[in-house]
Amino acid sequence: MHGRPRMAPNPEDAAASAAKSQKLRSLQSQFLSFHHSRTYTKEALEISAKLLEINPENYTAWNYRKLAVEHCVKESESDPSSVKSIFDKELKVVESALRQNFKSYGAWHHRKWVLSKGHSSIDEELRLLDKLQKQDSRNFHAWNYRRFVAALMNRSIEDELKYTENLIENNFSNYSAWHNRSILLSELVKKKDQGSSTQDVLSEEYNFVRDALFTDPDDQSAWFYHLWLLQQTIQSKAPLLVSSWPANGADLRVSGNGCLGGASGLFSRLSSDLRRFPLVLFFNQNVEGISSLTVTVEASFITSKDLTWKSLSPKTSRFGRVWVAYLDISSVDLDYLNPQKVVVRLGHCPGIMSSSGLPLSKPFRLEYTIAAKPIETKSSGRHENEIFQWKEDDFHNSEGQLEESIPRLLYTRAVEDNDEAAASRWHIDTMTEEINHVRVLLASSDCKIGKLMLARLLMARDDMLSPYANKMAHSEEVLELYRDLIRLDPPHSHYYKDQSSLVLMQQLVSSRDSLLKHCFCYEGIKSSSIDGPVCLRLNNLSLSRVGSFEKLLWVHILDLSDNELHSIQGIEALQLLSCLNLRSNKLTSFSALEPLRSLKCLRALNISYNEIGSHPIDTCRYLVTSPLSHSAEISWNRDEDLPDGVDVENYWEAFLVFKDLDLVQLDIAGNPVADERFQSFLVKITPELTWLDGQKLH
Repeated sequence: MHGRPRMAPNPEDAAASAAKSQKLRSLQSQFLSFHHSRTYTKEALEISAKLLEINPENYTAWNYRKLAVEHCVKESESDPSSVKSIFDKELKVVESALRQNFKSYGAWHHRKWVLSKGHSSIDEELRLLDKLQKQDSRNFHAWNYRRFVAALMNRSIEDELKYTENLIENNFSNYSAWHNRSILLSELVKKKDQGSSTQDVLSEEYNFVRDALFTDPDDQSAWFYHLWLLQQTIQSKAPLLVSSWPANGADLRVSGNGCLGGASGLFSRLSSDLRRFPLVLFFNQNVEGISSLTVTVEASFITSKDLTWKSLSPKTSRFGRVWVAYLDISSVDLDYLNPQKVVVRLGHCPGIMSSSGLPLSKPFRLEYTIAAKPIETKSSGRHENEIFQWKEDDFHNSEGQLEESIPRLLYTRAVEDNDEAAASRWHIDTMTEEINHVRVLLASSDCKIGKLMLARLLMARDDMLSPYANKMAHSEEVLELYRDLIRLDPPHSHYYKDQSSLVLMQQLVSSRDSLLKHCFCYEGIKSSSIDGPVCLRLNNLSLSRVGSFEKLLWVHILDLSDNELHSIQGIEALQLLSCLNLRSNKLTSFSALEPLRSLKCLRALNISYNEIGSHPIDTCRYLVTSPLSHSAEISWNRDEDLPDGVDVENYWEAFLVFKDLDLVQLDIAGNPVADERFQSFLVKITPELTWLDGQKLH
């Protein structure tokens, strides 16, 4: 078992083990001889049965018995009783194997195969399951098999729910019974009509699990089931578009050099790609089917067929929450007096589906305009080769400039129809009731998982009350709960820290006023026509994770320095991002930087004073959901020409991150990997690089 130290066997046990091994080798040799010669005699079948009784995990032996059964059945087709006898013998062989190991995958799969042939009685199967579940009530093989048998017997979901209820009442810690109940309840909800009947089922389940929680607050089984109920309550069934760039109703002003807003010097180079700027669609869940057929773009200078939509998901190109296409306006003659209108429609044609097969909740129409911005001829006195600085003196607060930079429509509440409003009221009332019950429980029991559930409930209620994040009423209480959990449960402190960081991010972007406190105009690069580009500064906030990207699609410059970030997953949604400061965080590998590969506008990157290269094994590969070995490496054409002297073998992860980036400025000093050899490697694979660690290269 887990956690038990190995001990040297005594002489008697060692002798018995050696004898068993010798017998097993002898049986194995005889069995393979019969198998290779396709011999299905009575003797051969007895040898395989003895072998499986000793070693039920011999998959080859199970497959052999399938072949043997089919051979014997073919010879006895004219005698139904003989056929039934053949399958009954197989059930006995399986039962003998299960006595040796009742968690044998091969044995359970073989028993399913036998019953699926339809020649055996299933009346005794529940009796066998009861016997095995008394030995181990958490045997998930037995539970899976029970669902299979119940389907064959046409047992109702209600009867099976009653069975799990009886087991749970005998033992609240029976996690497998709770899990089976969640599977059954999911099927029951699918059969119920949408609306009040589903709500009644969930309400009854909340009452049922509450008894278990108050009986033993420290038992995790019931809490996990309560979490599953919470997810069923708050999750949106159908996919929904929650954000986009450009935002609906936006008036874009593009300067003569292709930038959004006039700018000279380096920032002009940083934003030059905005002549081919992105269209971003951000959904509340993973969807598929985003294409020129399901998303139409109406404009005088482009057609839908000219656009190719791509998922930004690191896992798969088929599904994704964020989708992007690039609108080429390089050949468009923009006039500041005559804006070009662009209309984007989606959901009017079928095809956009969630991973569960549900279509888009309703059609969406986005409209915005693009026009030229007059450029004044007065020079700002800055040079083309200037460096982007992150000095405090270069940032200042200018309300007029900042007010225009954040799309107001991100904070406009959608109009709900009456059915949606009624459903929302039930969800909010349910969350409120559960919050009150958990508060009562915590008043008498200081259980850690109860505090965690209260934090989740409070955040769920805030999200329901403010679907467009006008207010986070309980964010301070939630943050305090996570601080308590970090103190009470140090082994899981990293998880609590990440959750706390995500809550803080939601709090910061919950309203324009709170977000404006972190927005500054950058004066380091400036022209006479504007105050300077806007930078979102989330530095020195002790963040270990970042989120709420659906509210940040407009961001060009982002400062995340002096935090505790170990992952930047999700940042790939910020398609306008041109300057990113990740200085002084806890990034340990180039795998953690993999989302940067999707940022086509990124020109200035500061990853100095992290921990990149400090670990001989890339642990991030097993922590993030987008390891380079699963995505970037596959996309690399190994036959492509490389610059002379590029050390891909030793720096292949860095190569996969930086090879597609057109960086002008990079800071990497202070990382264990940043020696002269690595700097030379970077210069060779990033030909546009002008500044490296504050030094001009050419």
